[in-house]
Amino acid sequence: MSDRARVACASVVGSVVFYLLLARLQDWVFPNVEFMRGVGWIYLPAGARLLCPLLLGLPGAVGVLVGSWCECFFHLYPDDPVRSFAGGISSALAPYLVYLFALRVLGMQASLANLTSRRLLLLVPLFGVASPLMHHLWFWMHGDHVHLAQGFAVMAAGDMLGALVVLYALKGMLGLLPAPAPRREDLS
Repeated sequence: MSDRARVACASVVGSVVFYLLLARLQDWVFPNVEFMRGVGWIYLPAGARLLCPLLLGLPGAVGVLVGSWCECFFHLYPDDPVRSFAGGISSALAPYLVYLFALRVLGMQASLANLTSRRLLLLVPLFGVASPLMHHLWFWMHGDHVHLAQGFAVMAAGDMLGALVVLYALKGMLGLLPAPAPRREDLS
């Protein structure tokens, strides 16, 4: 197996694990914030939905797809395989499309070298609308019109809040790491 394939596989597995860890953390930290099953006022796995494709590209989106399918099929909707299948696709496709938009329209580099706080804060609401839009379009096409507008608004707010909580928690954890030692060429 080539190094590139190993990195892609590790990226997929890491994204699945990150998504599922955030889903369990969601159940533990925010057990009572659901508006309806799978739609919450704060949704931590949205942080994985945003970060994994943003940091890892397609392998990150595939990891979100697999993680979301695991969450949907085994936890959220075990009695509704069609909804679980569609939910996983919506969970992965919307943030991947936002990632492609950021590359092509916003001029973000795949290396994220030019990802500023401002661009990241622009991506959060774009993602926060894209993901619920894709989910709720499927609900509408599938004939599930109960709480459609309210569900969209709550899911958009929950995805944005969840993504921001995860982003700032990771930023805070990175701030706890020791500063890197200066390199020799920086000392001369």
